[in-house]
Amino acid sequence: MSPAVTQLPESAVRERTLTVAEHLEELRRRLGVCLAVWLAASAVALTQADRLLAWLQQPAASALPRLAYFSPTEPLAAYLKLAALGGTALAMPVILWQMWAFVRSGLTAAERALGAAFVGWGSAQFVAGMALAYYGLLPVSLRVLLSIGRRQLEPVISVDAYLSFAAALLGWCGLVAELPVILWLLACVGLVTPEWLRQQRPYALLVLVILAAVITPTTDPVNLLLMTVPLWLLYEGSILITRWAMSRRSPSPRGAR
Repeated sequence: MSPAVTQLPESAVRERTLTVAEHLEELRRRLGVCLAVWLAASAVALTQADRLLAWLQQPAASALPRLAYFSPTEPLAAYLKLAALGGTALAMPVILWQMWAFVRSGLTAAERALGAAFVGWGSAQFVAGMALAYYGLLPVSLRVLLSIGRRQLEPVISVDAYLSFAAALLGWCGLVAELPVILWLLACVGLVTPEWLRQQRPYALLVLVILAAVITPTTDPVNLLLMTVPLWLLYEGSILITRWAMSRRSPSPRGAR
């Protein structure tokens, strides 16, 4: 028997030696890192809560020059929501990197080299989704909602209610904007294909309309359309991106990577 031993790539050795329990342990560890970084980032954001509140209030400043509160604990709850939103935005690069690191062993060498690009792209997508909500959906929604019954009613909105409304809209739009990034990552590990995504178009459209209805705070068709169209464009863009990801994959068998 020849003493020579065939040297396998590091990723292949890792895929062969990791058990299901070890994968779960790695997932638990990476989720713990994400949670710790998010808590630290939220603490940093909490120190800037006044600035974040002023920034989020700007789209409603003309109609709501001041926000009220109706219980001693309401300002604290509002500031914690601000901290959670700011912490999510600050921690997003680390969260994306932990996602990448978890699936990295199942990628080709060329795909593993795209880690920094994945983190940068995903972070930019999250910021773009929040920007769409802040500059587009939030002002339109507030204009529509605050105009209802304005002749008879005076708007007195609590800070907690307003932040629940605004932060949820920004947070959901930021997360939904990650759709192309997540689908590209799933395509890289072979869990989805562009053909499968094309086949799911009718179901995807239904799900996206429902998701847009959940995210959109108003019930009018204009705002629903303003949310559905970007979601549909994201889905169609995801098909093109996954096709590109599949074209970059090595034609060699999976075990030979």
